[in-house]
Amino acid sequence: MHSTQALLKSVTIGDLELKNRVIMAPMTRNRADNKDNAPTQLHAEYYAQRAGAGLIISEGSQISDAAVGYINTPGIYTENQVKGWEKVTEAVHKNEGKIFLQLWHCGRISHPKFHDGEKPLAPSAVNPNTQAYTPDGFEDTVEPQAMSVADIKQTVLDFKHAAENAKRAGFDGVEIHGSNGYLIHQFLNKNANIRTDDYGGSIENRARFFFEILEAISEVWPENRIGVRFNPSLNDAFGITASEESIATFDHLIEKLNAYDLAYLHLSEPFTDVSQIDYLETNIAKHYRPIYKGKLMINADFDQESGNKVIDEGNADMVSFAKLFISNPDLPERFSKNAPLAEWDEDTFYTPGPKGYTDYPEYDSEKPK
Repeated sequence: MHSTQALLKSVTIGDLELKNRVIMAPMTRNRADNKDNAPTQLHAEYYAQRAGAGLIISEGSQISDAAVGYINTPGIYTENQVKGWEKVTEAVHKNEGKIFLQLWHCGRISHPKFHDGEKPLAPSAVNPNTQAYTPDGFEDTVEPQAMSVADIKQTVLDFKHAAENAKRAGFDGVEIHGSNGYLIHQFLNKNANIRTDDYGGSIENRARFFFEILEAISEVWPENRIGVRFNPSLNDAFGITASEESIATFDHLIEKLNAYDLAYLHLSEPFTDVSQIDYLETNIAKHYRPIYKGKLMINADFDQESGNKVIDEGNADMVSFAKLFISNPDLPERFSKNAPLAEWDEDTFYTPGPKGYTDYPEYDSEKPK
């Protein structure tokens, strides 16, 4: 019986019961190709198709103009964006799904073309030496502008305002994007943050910005409707070079998060091979499961078998799937039938329009609607 699969058992996060543990991971898809960077009916259709997930975590949505780092990504700071997201949450709820919005600030993973020629904001003036996806294609990043304390305070307020907008748009909760080399991760990383004030230097200081954001958002949402995402062993990706303090930094953060009643902690296994780097962890779920007392979600290259296994072994409560959800809108249903999985088309991951977005069929097209 499929119900014996760990992935298909229900789970409670905070005051929400999820029908399964197959979570749709946040994925940038660059479909908000309008002047408002607002979600459209196409987004509503895409997310509604995937409402069989225990929880959908939306694509990262920039919290302000200053937070933009890629073309055609949706925001959550204007009225038109809120209205666009309302269409999405209504469609997902109509299909009995649950959806959190991921709150996003790209920081230095951006380009002056998004900021009227001004440098993007970051903790310090350290170029990530990667590429930004601009209106003219991929271009090299620049040395960013180090944020003033006033900039930091404003950004915390921007996160709070975005969280308020997410509530107005009808989301079930929010996820703070502290991962994958974006602004919060830049503050946490010793090689990206070379500040000498209260926001730099010690691990406690580098974590300060994140906790100020968490405190601000918890004035808007109950803690048990807030998720947090981190990627502790990220190295040589998204402009981040790990340091010998990376794991100690996340140990500190995650230990401290036990004082909060969060919906979940969302962690990624390493994106690159870190097995030869003795100060990084190769098995993130196993390392953090004993440290974190709340609900733990794990991500990165899991399939049906490995997803069931990580839950069965007690190292995670939920698994988030990304590319498998692109090409298999009915992923939990396929798992329940042990059905074959459709291949995704990488060429349409970041292109406008329905192709490679809403045109992947369900496994059983004869299934009664």
